[in-house]
Amino acid sequence: MAHAQTPTPPEIAARAWLLYDATSGQILAAKDPDERVEPASLTKLMTAYLVFDALQAGRLSLQQTLPVSERAWKMPGSRMFIEPRMQVPVEDLLKGMIVQSGNDATVALAEGVAGSVERFVELMNQQARALGLTRTTYKNPEGLTAPGHLTTARDLATLAARLMQDFPQYVGYYAIQRYRYPGTPAANETNRNLLLFRDPTVDGLKTGHTAAAGYCLVATARRPVPGLGEGPAGQRRLISVVLGAASENARAVESQKLLNWGYTAFEAVRLSAPGAPVATPPVWKGRSSTVKLGRAQGVVVAVPAGLAKGLRTELVRPDPLVAPLQAGQPLGTLRVLSAGGEPLAEVPLQVLETVEEAGLLGRLWGALRLWIR
Repeated sequence: MAHAQTPTPPEIAARAWLLYDATSGQILAAKDPDERVEPASLTKLMTAYLVFDALQAGRLSLQQTLPVSERAWKMPGSRMFIEPRMQVPVEDLLKGMIVQSGNDATVALAEGVAGSVERFVELMNQQARALGLTRTTYKNPEGLTAPGHLTTARDLATLAARLMQDFPQYVGYYAIQRYRYPGTPAANETNRNLLLFRDPTVDGLKTGHTAAAGYCLVATARRPVPGLGEGPAGQRRLISVVLGAASENARAVESQKLLNWGYTAFEAVRLSAPGAPVATPPVWKGRSSTVKLGRAQGVVVAVPAGLAKGLRTELVRPDPLVAPLQAGQPLGTLRVLSAGGEPLAEVPLQVLETVEEAGLLGRLWGALRLWIR
């Protein structure tokens, strides 16, 4: 939603860009977020998603070794410098793909997960659909230029947010500044994400570069915010997507500019604690007379700086609500208004606790009350 009081973002020297508040779920600003562009090595975010999924499901283990095929060894572009005689642990291949952006490590992982690169690419596109990446199509796991291999800034922000949400135990790999596999060149050990060395609040995620894509960076930072709470719950995470910058330094500078602006131009306000309801509207024909609506992670909204005091909320929901209602089911929207009544944000809500259907007598009584109503 665009509003009169929305802060003006800084000028960003890039083909397309987007700033996403992962804590509130809001896009704070964007330029051409749905333009389809080449993702280069940002492709490896989806490759990592599938590898993390295989690890979480027990189909792979970090200690397990994988062979290096001729195909992996011969990959052009960024490399980890592994060879066919090696059996490399999955954890080292992950570091090689994430820290060094190794195309050879990426192919070795793809073959390890799916048996072949071709089958892995099928899985990538299936997962893209499942995550709602409607304008993304993958042709390979590493991101080298290929006809039709395209994504958007919006899809990349969604993918990055889901990667961190779904696999928090593996996100730490993206903060590693230096890594190389024993016996490989020392000159190849430095993470290309320059913000990891410049901003201590930045803990990921991925760089990309090809001649066609330009210099790209999906960066994320996590900073403590007064009023949000203690520990991880009190930290606000932003994700910047910068596509098609002019140089390695430019993509870092523009990303830093976006992140800093997001933290200063918007305030984060907690409206409910994790698991706590923001509304309990009545339910008909249920074993409970009300339903708890909110978000599992709690409700936090980003509002323009200076407008955090006196916020008002409105619940928009279907009426009547009739059981059964399942936990996790999307239901209703919380509209957040300024003290003066200007709309600032909309938060989709979910059912926090299942409301089962009442027994026969309860349903009949509910039906009668609805009819009288």
